[in-house]
Amino acid sequence: MKKSNAAMVCFSGGQDSTTCLFWAKKHFSRVEAVCFTYGQKHSKEVEVARQIAGDADVPFQLLDVSLISQLDQNCSLVNPQLAMDEEKPADSYPNTFVPGRNMVFLTFAAILARSKGIFDLVTGVSEADFSGYPDCRDTFIRSLNVTLNLAMDEQFVIHTPLMNRDKSEVWELSDQLGVFDLVRTRTLTCYNGIIADGCGHCPACKLRKHGLEEYLKRRGLKDNR
Repeated sequence: MKKSNAAMVCFSGGQDSTTCLFWAKKHFSRVEAVCFTYGQKHSKEVEVARQIAGDADVPFQLLDVSLISQLDQNCSLVNPQLAMDEEKPADSYPNTFVPGRNMVFLTFAAILARSKGIFDLVTGVSEADFSGYPDCRDTFIRSLNVTLNLAMDEQFVIHTPLMNRDKSEVWELSDQLGVFDLVRTRTLTCYNGIIADGCGHCPACKLRKHGLEEYLKRRGLKDNR
């Protein structure tokens, strides 16, 4: 596949966005990364993202959208007084859902990208996500893509390389991209701010670990054929 010109990656330093960063480097000649502070309880992910982007020779920019955390305190990722849901409630989203986050991230990413002459945006959202967050759905991304184009009279394309991949398939993609070890040892997915394998009991860690175990088992069977 011939590389396209340039892409802006929404980058947090986690498993998904790091995999997307290297996916973008494979498919685009020029890649930049934008990271967001949104009032999250730990800021370590910003430093992790900055370090990974630097090592990947990708320009990195940090934007402050912490107003999000002031609008809704019912999310355990921005409100330290709330105990984190470790399982998805039967009739709702877990309280790790940050309402409007992906919409805000992609909107600001598009504004920043436009100023740099970049019209391809990359995000690590996935419909296979454990919680089924509404702003991870393909229908939302398609809708926002149209809205951004209308709002700025441009032709943005939002790429979602993980949209139909479960976590084991995300691990597989990182392996195919040659960054499996980097993703496994240096990314921060844990909601409690612990790098690599994380705390082991938050929803993000459970999902990451289960996906890794599934992929390693599948890879082992393939290697033994």
